[in-house]
Amino acid sequence: MTLPLAAGLASLLSFVTFGLIAAWYVAPALKTLARADALIALIWVQAFRHIALQIYSAQKFGLAVSDGVRDQIAAGDVVGMMLAVAALLALRYRASLSIGLSWLLAAETLYDLVHSTLAGAGERLFETASGVTWMILTFYVPALWISLALIVGQLVLRRNEPLSEAPDGAHPLARRDA
Repeated sequence: MTLPLAAGLASLLSFVTFGLIAAWYVAPALKTLARADALIALIWVQAFRHIALQIYSAQKFGLAVSDGVRDQIAAGDVVGMMLAVAALLALRYRASLSIGLSWLLAAETLYDLVHSTLAGAGERLFETASGVTWMILTFYVPALWISLALIVGQLVLRRNEPLSEAPDGAHPLARRDA
């Protein structure tokens, strides 16, 4: 099996697995949480996107990526990470700008994931990805996509709900102090 085929298969399997987890466990659990708490749980996945800075090390040790694409991938993910942390803080304290920050994070993430995927495919990154880079591309990136879908789902489907009120029959771990 070639490296690009193995990476593609690993990515597909990660999408399927994360999709099943999302459908069977995450989505039902989110229904029991207050809107802000549901978003917080999902946005935490985005808060570690600074792992993309590893691309500088990967390039030095054999990842065939141009400096321009490298910088675009790193910058997009660091901006996404900063937006995620800002949204987490705003949601935690139920700030009025929290939903706007969550939408901004979703828009930036969609743009970054599409743009980075196209740039990476254009440079055939799966052909030279290895180690941590391979894990990021085949495991974490699918998790980011699934998290993004769930975030947008929460923002759209629960747009008329207040941030703090948990649905009836809420999970006993749902925050009640806000």
